[in-house]
Amino acid sequence: MPPREADEVFGPRMTLFADVLAVGLATAAACLPLVTVPAALSTACAVLRGAGQGRPVTAGRYVALLRRRLRAGDLVAGAVALVGLLLLAADLALAGAGLPGARLFVVAAAAIGACAAVIGLRACGRPESLTDWRAAVRGASRDAVTDVGGSGLVLLAVATAALCAWMLLPLALIAPGPLALALTAVDVRRSAARLLAQPAPAPERLGNTARL
Repeated sequence: MPPREADEVFGPRMTLFADVLAVGLATAAACLPLVTVPAALSTACAVLRGAGQGRPVTAGRYVALLRRRLRAGDLVAGAVALVGLLLLAADLALAGAGLPGARLFVVAAAAIGACAAVIGLRACGRPESLTDWRAAVRGASRDAVTDVGGSGLVLLAVATAALCAWMLLPLALIAPGPLALALTAVDVRRSAARLLAQPAPAPERLGNTARL
């Protein structure tokens, strides 16, 4: 972290924190139509990812990027997510009505819903979600299985955001920002782990390359 200037009141971390809250507020507004939730969250992750690449993290950049990417595929992804959520809610409501084996069914439905949520959220955090939702979901599915720790962090981030919104309702307006930051951090962490796991080039190949 670079040192602060003598006349600088807030450091870079505080600036990023303010930007995350601004992006969260813009994301919450973009999520109001419901079918735009995946695209809105994916765009927030893309904007926050740009912080590590020297690009501005502002609500204005978020709105500009979101405006360019509300395509049919993004709306279809939102419709699929909304239908899945409604089906899960309907199943839990039926189980609560006293159906036989309701407890086992609730556990199974909750587990399936949690897995689907992890895959969907991790897909939003991947760069591929900006252009290809299928590729993002395939990659997120692999990561959900091979990176159990990251999946646990995603669930913890969702639980934290939900708890904050439950404790103080106005926090729901900015909760998408920290959630998107957590999803981006999990994906960056996984990408770094994949790079470290790649085998080093063979010495013979390096020697041949040097001679060329």
